[in-house]
Amino acid sequence: MSLIARLLLFLAAPIAALFVARDALNFGVVQMIVATILFAVLVAAAAFWPWRRSQ
Repeated sequence: MSLIARLLLFLAAPIAALFVARDALNFGVVQMIVATILFAVLVAAAAFWPWRRSQ
């Protein structure tokens, strides 16, 4: 589980840096918000993925 969190935070850092400077006090908050949005997108993609059942 921590691997998934680290991966999401690793992906969220450059995206958050587009909006807030890395040395800003609220960078961690913005990074966590972006990571949460990425997680929601991944869950939605997994939920609506068209699964094919093999016969």
